[in-house]
Amino acid sequence: MTSTLPTSKMANAIRALAMDAVQKANSGHPGMPMGMAEIAVALWAKHYRHNPANPKWINRDRFVLSNGHGSMLQYALLHLTGYDLPMDELRNFRQMHSKTPGHPELDVTPGIETTTGPLGQGLTNAVGMALAEKLLAAEFNQPAFPIVDHYTYTFVGDGCLMEGISHEACSLAGTLRLSKLIVLYDDNGISIDGHVEGWFKDDTPKRFEAYGWNVIRSVDGHDVEAVNAAIHQAKLADKPTLICCKTVIGKGSPNLAGTDKVHGAALGDKEIAAVREALGWTSAPFEIPEDVYSAWDAKVQGQRFETQWDLLFAAYTVEFPAQSAELIRRMKGELPGNFDQTLSAYVATCVEKQETIATRKASQNAIQALAQVLPEFLGGSADLTGSNLTNWKECVAVRRDVAGNHINYGVREFGMSAMMNGITLHGGYIPFGATFLTFSDYSRNALRMAALMKIRSIFVFTHDSIGLGEDGPTHQSVEHVSSLRLIPHLDNWRPCDTVESAVAWGYAVKRHDGPSTLIFSRQNLPFQPRDAAQIANIARGGYILKDAKGAKGIIIATGSEIELAVKAADVLAAEGIAVRVVSMPSTDVFDRQEAAYKASVLEHGLPRVAIEAGVTSGWYKYVGLEGAVVGLDTFGESAPAGVLFKHFGFTVENVVAKVKLTLA
Repeated sequence: MTSTLPTSKMANAIRALAMDAVQKANSGHPGMPMGMAEIAVALWAKHYRHNPANPKWINRDRFVLSNGHGSMLQYALLHLTGYDLPMDELRNFRQMHSKTPGHPELDVTPGIETTTGPLGQGLTNAVGMALAEKLLAAEFNQPAFPIVDHYTYTFVGDGCLMEGISHEACSLAGTLRLSKLIVLYDDNGISIDGHVEGWFKDDTPKRFEAYGWNVIRSVDGHDVEAVNAAIHQAKLADKPTLICCKTVIGKGSPNLAGTDKVHGAALGDKEIAAVREALGWTSAPFEIPEDVYSAWDAKVQGQRFETQWDLLFAAYTVEFPAQSAELIRRMKGELPGNFDQTLSAYVATCVEKQETIATRKASQNAIQALAQVLPEFLGGSADLTGSNLTNWKECVAVRRDVAGNHINYGVREFGMSAMMNGITLHGGYIPFGATFLTFSDYSRNALRMAALMKIRSIFVFTHDSIGLGEDGPTHQSVEHVSSLRLIPHLDNWRPCDTVESAVAWGYAVKRHDGPSTLIFSRQNLPFQPRDAAQIANIARGGYILKDAKGAKGIIIATGSEIELAVKAADVLAAEGIAVRVVSMPSTDVFDRQEAAYKASVLEHGLPRVAIEAGVTSGWYKYVGLEGAVVGLDTFGESAPAGVLFKHFGFTVENVVAKVKLTLA
């Protein structure tokens, strides 16, 4: 957009909207929007390629507000540039069901690319987005047809850079030379507790230079042209860029600017009046002059950007029709037409082979089969590829100059998971990444964010219990499966054999309304025979694996403990005690089934015993207070897996005894 309006007035419109919205809500963070206003003008008015009329335009630039507490900055920008965010929504800042929640939220506000707030994750999402852009460009672009060609911009504050995840993500971004990632750092020296020099004295420019970034130092963050020039310079680099912008938090506030007092609280009527006088801003609260609207309006330019791209893409479609259709399919998140057929054929192969293998190996076999029809598969592992088994025969490792489809994330579990979210959000890929289940703790908040955003990220966790053996309690998962089940919208799968593993993979790939975890064993698990109806019911999360006429009770189990449940049922049958075995690979999915189906599986009135090599508390909702749980409410030990299972009571004899006691 071009305008003769002074950029100071454009910036002051942001300041006015931010302080007025926070004041009306009596809640929020006015300091960052006021301090980053000129930076926002430089980026959004001079560089940012977007179309307010179509926030999902494929080749738009991506903008991430990593310091998401300053959400009014983004809401002001979206409103001023012409997105469907009317002034009434700004008046309703932080109110129930408004489009302006306290932190930016995906699919709530048009133009928001990711949910931010937990500091550092937005920056890491941006790294994932920039990587997705680079890989898609290498895959689909042709000479004279740069159809995937956009930048990822992110605003960050001191808090984002203090978070450990920023080290994980930015180190990898430098290694991979993600040159279309441009980070604008709001270096104001203030956080909630005050001046940061008491706890944050990093030489940030040197740190990023050590990562392999292009660093532009000491930019006056209140000089629009200085920031504009820095962004131009960043676009010439062959590596990601950090632009260090020196700013004053709460700029424009005569009495509070530069202090922590302006960080996270309304300014108050008296100080707002002083700001208006200092800025020469005479408009009433939530009123924007027409010349300011005109200067900010990006609708015409945005449509021009998209139209130019549409013409390029139309010509590309003529020359490369298959690639064009494939890109559109993948960006829509649609699966290939032959996916279901491929999945069904692979499940049939599992039934035919009847293999006794570790479910982590069963997972790799499923990946191998599905990858043949899913070019959008983008696998990876946090330095445990040989243990997690997330690679496949044809996969190619992503490197600085190699656009592969398997990422070595290094020992960066949190960074991996948040990068995966960014890749998912960008579109074009179905990412999955793996680590040991016990290290899901490191990445937990990224799993929570994926669930909050309801996006299709697939988290693979192997070595799922004391069954990993000699590595001991530091690596043996006890509470992790149960704790992951507490996260809303996260579907957790713990399969017992090759067939359940294949179905779980198919479910996770086909799911469009949230993330999944796939939780696999280190040790070999036997194949369980089933008929076609039972196989169909696996996708319902729980089903009758082994039934008995006149069953007196039910044994429920998951994963490696299914073998134990089946053997115990056989022993009980030999003694004339008929029991049903229910496999429940996903309690989350099972809980969403209709009441009639759940009642047919967990028949009312039949006593129940649950078995899982983990904490017991979550199972009582299925067995009731009258039932029993064979579990593990303590940490493990370092010993061979067989010894551990016997020591902690995961034996046929103990399960049989528990069932008899429950039936008594």
